[in-house]
Amino acid sequence: MKPYFNFPFLLQFSVLSVQLYGGASSYGEALSKSIMFFEGQRSGFLPKDQRLNWRGNSGLGDGSADNVDLTGGYYDAGDNVKFGFPMAFTTTMVAWSVIEFGEMMPPAELRNALVAIRWGTDYLLKTVAEPDRIYVQVGDPVKDHNCWERPEDMDTDRTVYRVDAPNPASDVAGETAAALAAASMAFRSSDPGYSQTILTTAIKVFEFADTYRGAYSDDTDIRNGACPFYCDYDGYQASDELLWGAAWLTRASDDVKYMSYIENNAKPLGADENINEFGWDNKHAGLNVLVSKQVLEGNVYALESYKASAESFMCTLLPDSSSSHIEYSPGGLIYRPGGSNLQHSTAITFLMLVYANYLEASSSSSVNCGNISVGPGYLRGLAKRQVDYILGENPKGMSYMVGYGNRYPQRIHHRGSSLPSVWNHPKPIQCKEGTIYFNSSDPNPNVLIGAIVGGPQEDDEYGDDRADFRKSEPTTYINAPFVGVLAFFTANPSPS
Repeated sequence: MKPYFNFPFLLQFSVLSVQLYGGASSYGEALSKSIMFFEGQRSGFLPKDQRLNWRGNSGLGDGSADNVDLTGGYYDAGDNVKFGFPMAFTTTMVAWSVIEFGEMMPPAELRNALVAIRWGTDYLLKTVAEPDRIYVQVGDPVKDHNCWERPEDMDTDRTVYRVDAPNPASDVAGETAAALAAASMAFRSSDPGYSQTILTTAIKVFEFADTYRGAYSDDTDIRNGACPFYCDYDGYQASDELLWGAAWLTRASDDVKYMSYIENNAKPLGADENINEFGWDNKHAGLNVLVSKQVLEGNVYALESYKASAESFMCTLLPDSSSSHIEYSPGGLIYRPGGSNLQHSTAITFLMLVYANYLEASSSSSVNCGNISVGPGYLRGLAKRQVDYILGENPKGMSYMVGYGNRYPQRIHHRGSSLPSVWNHPKPIQCKEGTIYFNSSDPNPNVLIGAIVGGPQEDDEYGDDRADFRKSEPTTYINAPFVGVLAFFTANPSPS
């Protein structure tokens, strides 16, 4: 493999990867599987064309504790809880993938991606159907996490968590508004009626987020359910989701007030803090990249501060840059401290590709990082290194996408995958009866095709241990940005 960069670790690894991996990645296959994964995370009544057919219907009574229909949506990871905050972010990212890279997808995969988005948006519409109220979660996570049982067998409390005005939920509401606005763009050509419905709803949800400002997890009625799983940890009282939601409404609607909002609130809501993170909790880097399109392609110089922050973020990713702040493993994987490291790699890789596209479509051909200046090709090459690592070009010679390649994780931290299918074992497996399967050293009987696990950490090691959830648990928000990344490389396997 020809090295893209003059970095010592990448130069050394370019030789190692050929020895361990032995060939080019099939990005199209990986794209197909990355989208199929979401079918394994579905809650509710499954359709006849469900492809991961070891799954069955589940959560059909969700919402009944509050006399409302909250069936559908996605389980966030390897458990059986529906957390609205990461689900909305997941939906936003699959929609953004389609917006930026949908034209590069084979028609069948574009359709599958839109189906995955709609499974999320149909549920999100239910969560905001009542005025001045948003349902943020279904399922008691403490009781759920004390059980190892299939979603089809759930007998733990399906507690409903909601936020009523004037209590704040700017983070969940802001992200839900972003998801619906982004999805409205994704569906604009294929289903204009649905597109308009979800855009109208996004506008209403954003009003709730902006009117009642604050983090949903500060609500004492919510905290015990949301924390420590999906609290708003970023410390800015959900201001990033307010700007994020408004930025998506700027893109999705013709209403100039949203552009004025992100211009006038950049400083009051902390956009100029230049926080170099992006994920379900912190939208700053993604916000800056998203808004920079208006500057690079639309010459909206009033938003120049967002572009400056986006470029500053890009510079932190470059090992040769004097402003580099990102750690890389010896094998070349982007690493951030904490669990589920691949959520950072996939999200950051997505932003690199999007920003490269924005640069290429503008008169700005490069990013100036002080001691070096790089163009779209450099960013795409760095992104390709991350993709190839995840798909198998790494010191372990292992794909971190389940079902892709000859060697991939066999013992992922996922209840439905690790327990016998309801079709092979019709008798319910109750709460503690699943422990024997959790403790087993056998491979999971059901292959959760396309799932990307948390992955290795700074030492490139991975033990394939079901109990080590920080490394072995897949999540929807790891896969979501990777859909767009794989779409790009399917169409451009050797980018320049």
